[in-house]
Amino acid sequence: MKNPLLEISTLPNHAPPFNLVKEEHYLPAMEQAIAQAHKNIESIKKNQEAPTFENVILALENATEDLGTVTSVFYNQLSANGTDTLHELAEKMGPVSSNFSNDIMHDAKLLERVKAVHDIQERLNLTPEQQMLLDETYIGFVRSGALLGEKEKQRLREISERLSVLTPTYMNNVKKSAEQFEMVVDDESDLSGIPETARESARHAAEEKGYTGKWLFTLDMPSYLPIIQYADNRALREQIWRGYNSQAFGDDYDNSDTTLEIVRLRHERATLLGYKTHAHYVLERRMAERPENVEDFIERLKKAYRPAAEKDLAQLQDFVKKHDAALTLQPWDLTYYSEKLKQELFAFSSEDVRPYFQLDKVIQGCFDHYTKLFNLQFKPVDHYPVWHKDVKAYEVFDKTDQSFLGTLFADFYPRTGKNSGAWKTSYRDQGLWRGKLERPVVAIVTNFTKPAGDKPALLTHGEVQTLFHEMGHAMHAMCSRITYRSLAGTNVLWDFVELPSQIQENWGYTKETLDLFAAHYETGEKIPAALVQKLNDAKNFMVGWGGLRQIGLATLDMAWHAQDNSAVTDVATFEDKILADISLFPRMAGPMSTHFSHIFAGGYSAGYYSYKWAEVLDADAFELFEERGLYDRPTAEAFKNEVLSKGGSEHPTVLYRRFRGRDADPDALLRREGLIEKAA
Repeated sequence: MKNPLLEISTLPNHAPPFNLVKEEHYLPAMEQAIAQAHKNIESIKKNQEAPTFENVILALENATEDLGTVTSVFYNQLSANGTDTLHELAEKMGPVSSNFSNDIMHDAKLLERVKAVHDIQERLNLTPEQQMLLDETYIGFVRSGALLGEKEKQRLREISERLSVLTPTYMNNVKKSAEQFEMVVDDESDLSGIPETARESARHAAEEKGYTGKWLFTLDMPSYLPIIQYADNRALREQIWRGYNSQAFGDDYDNSDTTLEIVRLRHERATLLGYKTHAHYVLERRMAERPENVEDFIERLKKAYRPAAEKDLAQLQDFVKKHDAALTLQPWDLTYYSEKLKQELFAFSSEDVRPYFQLDKVIQGCFDHYTKLFNLQFKPVDHYPVWHKDVKAYEVFDKTDQSFLGTLFADFYPRTGKNSGAWKTSYRDQGLWRGKLERPVVAIVTNFTKPAGDKPALLTHGEVQTLFHEMGHAMHAMCSRITYRSLAGTNVLWDFVELPSQIQENWGYTKETLDLFAAHYETGEKIPAALVQKLNDAKNFMVGWGGLRQIGLATLDMAWHAQDNSAVTDVATFEDKILADISLFPRMAGPMSTHFSHIFAGGYSAGYYSYKWAEVLDADAFELFEERGLYDRPTAEAFKNEVLSKGGSEHPTVLYRRFRGRDADPDALLRREGLIEKAA
């Protein structure tokens, strides 16, 4: 039986044939791909010629092409279209993949050949990109334990294998815990304050589940946010808030033990490899370099955010007292009363702009923005099979030279089996594949409210920003123009990866950009300048509170990973202690740690600080566009050519300096947020 995952795709850009791939194809494809990779690696080891960049480093880069195809399709489908069968498969495939990686990275003969090339690098006259690939390859072996003794290697292998099971288990527990939460409302009067679009979606959701004549709310963001932000019924807000903040805690999917085991194993792995902690291990390969630098960075921001957050909370409490003297603010009141206070202060509600953000217009407008900024062209096409009927396909071109940049899939709506949130992913990165330079196959995945009945899907401004953000990641992948896939696009140091995405959110606050797409879905009227001004006036509202929350999450991440926590037995108690001087409320539901997927299942361990780190970079970079013009061609071309196109082929500090002419100014973020004055 032919396996479509192992055949070279005949589709344009060799895109995956999603219409042909069945669940039963994955495991055999993975086993065959691993067998082929082993053969390829044996050839490298047995090569009688002297080790060179081409016959060792490049050969190793290309040895796992089939395996890369299989795993990228599998894990992307697990996230976007997960079924119970796929989750069961993930638990089988994780250890298989982990064992293969360990086999390769602990292979003494292979390391010998890699080290031989590394030792003579001065004589090889390598390009900067080749030098980076050589360094990354050699360091990868060292950081995987290749220089350890056999006993330590075996323990490292056991740890990797166990972590490869625990991570999908953690993620699946969060997903299953969230999916079992249902809040069914049968009295329409309880929906007071909730926007009509959210009511309509809840009514449709209830009908689909058989709750005819009722309204169903879940923990998916498009369902959760309208309740927590607009529901006048305080009991509903509390119920859904407690549900959201108790995910994977105290239920059948409790992640407490899983969390502790992940933390213990990460620490043990780091010490085996000669590092003090997991954070020391991780940060060696980051712009931040050391835990102390991250802690100083967090502390610097905390000094700005903590007093600002206390001021935000006091202002909110004063506002609440005017309306209800007896009410004491609780966490489920914050978003609701913040929205009310924002309306009073700025005569503005988040819902005021929603009629101007019709999903299909926003998508086209987002494309128009990237056309105007980077001279790109997006063509909708229907010759690619997709994994769900809602998924759209586009081909992207660079209008500068009419070159084809890649294939973009867009998967916008929530559904059962799809992870919550939004992300960009690659099915194949740009670079050498099957011996030829190929263009990438990229997807953006979101959970925007689906059109209900004959009414179009209308986005919040936050969702517009999400689209611009994920498209920023996608364009980082699309604009890549390098040689080696492992260095392409978003394959950069982790605390640099959010710069190309977060900088894009700045344009979403400008009238010039909003005029590309923001028109009233009924009248066609462009978004008024006064409304855009209100959007900007309200932008930094409660910025101290929001900033302190992010700093709290970064602190929690570092607390789990920058010390030995093997003696910790209670997740909630540990978290309470760590957040005692940051949280302005006591914990009133489960701990964050049992559903903090970013750090326990998403690659951000000892890395959550990087969101704020990248905000500093993006605020500083955007100031250059503000000085020279939002769509200034030379500035945009410099960003495209010096940052986006280079991927991880050079150190991000070098790339950033080349674009900006200097290092980033750490105060740029606080200037943007209005916490320190801009220079006159």
